[in-house]
Amino acid sequence: MSLFLRNLVFTIIQPGLVAGLAPYWILGSDLNKLAILPQLFHHYLGIVLVAIGLYVMLSCIIRFATDGRGTLSPADPTKKLVIKGLYRYSRNPMYAGVMLILIGESTYYMAIDLWIYSLIIFIAFYLFILLLEEPRLRRDFGDDYREYSHRVRRWL
Repeated sequence: MSLFLRNLVFTIIQPGLVAGLAPYWILGSDLNKLAILPQLFHHYLGIVLVAIGLYVMLSCIIRFATDGRGTLSPADPTKKLVIKGLYRYSRNPMYAGVMLILIGESTYYMAIDLWIYSLIIFIAFYLFILLLEEPRLRRDFGDDYREYSHRVRRWL
């Protein structure tokens, strides 16, 4: 399967489930509160946060494909260490982008269940990065990753 299609599939499966389908299930009937035209400040703020998060996430996915020659999925990881673009400022901008989407959705709907879900997802991301992803990157990219991790912060 082409790199483009693999990235599309993994984008739908991973961030699509985390930031799309799961919030949809959590919100349930609250989705009726979706304003066609934003009416309140939190609607505007939520839309801006989701838009920024989508931009960050998609730019990282593109960077993974073009520079890393792989996908966002641990099942089909990059072949090269990606350190350009947003990765110059954060080792985990894609996770930050997904979190911005979730925070934007939580802000838009002002739904406590979605805020709790967002916190749980952040904790899961943090533990996954710390316990699985960073050890794999150290193993796969050795000194290049160690040097990169000393220069660039984990988050912001």
